[in-house]
Amino acid sequence: MWARIPFVIFACLITTSPVRGPDLLPGQKVDLVRVEKSRRQLELIGGGKVLRSYGIALGGDPVGHKHREGDQRTPEGRYFLDWRNADSVAYKSIHISYPNTDDLAAANVRGVQPGGFIMIHGQPNGFGWLGGLLQLVDWTDGCIAVTDSNMDEIWTMVADGTPIEIMQ
Repeated sequence: MWARIPFVIFACLITTSPVRGPDLLPGQKVDLVRVEKSRRQLELIGGGKVLRSYGIALGGDPVGHKHREGDQRTPEGRYFLDWRNADSVAYKSIHISYPNTDDLAAANVRGVQPGGFIMIHGQPNGFGWLGGLLQLVDWTDGCIAVTDSNMDEIWTMVADGTPIEIMQ
């Protein structure tokens, strides 16, 4: 059994490429990013078809909607990808517009801070080589993590202003 462990680790490292859809055709664009937390999948949708699909890692307590800062949950609902950061603490990041007005109102009723800075991002800077292994566990504080190579593709294909739908 122990002799297989290096092979398993190697297999994890080489199987992190996205499930590829058809190459984008001229005029084709991503018009929705869909995340299914329970399946650990992020999909790029264009013209009603899945163009790309990626495995994701989430926060340490991923079940349910984000209610407060520090709860390690990823929000659920419809948001927008509204800005990006090429120099973030993780390899590239695209911001999700959480909290929206409903999230702010709900947090206010509970007397808590809603949290923020929820992003789609790659691996922690300097640890991209561990991407395949890190993706096997939920390690973020509520963000959506992909491998660095997947983040490069998402970064290129998804424009600011694209809606994102996050569901359990």
